[in-house]
Amino acid sequence: TAIYLSGKLAPELLGAIAVAAYSYMALVPLIQPPIMKALTTETERKIRMVQLRTVSKREKILFPVVLLLLVALLLPDAAPLLGMFCFGNLMRESGVVERLSDTVQNGLINIVTIFLGLSVGAKLVADKFLQPQTLGILLLGVIAFGIGTAAGVLMAKLLNLCSKNKINPLIGSAGVSAVPMAARVSNKVGLESDPQNFLLMHAMGPNVAGVIGSAIAAGVMLKYVLAM
Repeated sequence: TAIYLSGKLAPELLGAIAVAAYSYMALVPLIQPPIMKALTTETERKIRMVQLRTVSKREKILFPVVLLLLVALLLPDAAPLLGMFCFGNLMRESGVVERLSDTVQNGLINIVTIFLGLSVGAKLVADKFLQPQTLGILLLGVIAFGIGTAAGVLMAKLLNLCSKNKINPLIGSAGVSAVPMAARVSNKVGLESDPQNFLLMHAMGPNVAGVIGSAIAAGVMLKYVLAM
């Protein structure tokens, strides 16, 4: 999302923004735990959530289709980002293109990752990257991850005030688009307080929601910034 958005709005900053984005995705295990522990009590971290309901095959197939239709109609600028997400999800859940799905999940994703790294690396020209504004971008990245983590934890605590089934606030921190690292961090911090409290699957919900939300936010920015 960061690469797509910067490529549209500020191509000259694409390299620095990409480095910042991937750096902080890798540093999630260092950035998030102190914030999560500071905003929750030991009792809250031990909350055990109820078993997730079984999702039907029909729901799994309809989800990417309905999501893409809504985004394409209401926010076309975000369609390229969410379109790829929905297409991959539909291939996997439909079960009728197993060979293509396996290729996309393994061989193709590795090739795309290599070319993405090469293309971003080609943008890291010294006279553009080694600038004071690069430090500003890195600082904003830390602040953004910190705010996202804190907001997610606090929102989960707020929902507990009116929710019948208690929510472990730790899964709120997974609402950033660092998949699946943020969900793993939520699970790890939860296990530190209760070795039998497995939060990974619960945390994957807000984690995927963070991906969708960031893509929609990018679409909103593109729509209004490019219109100015």
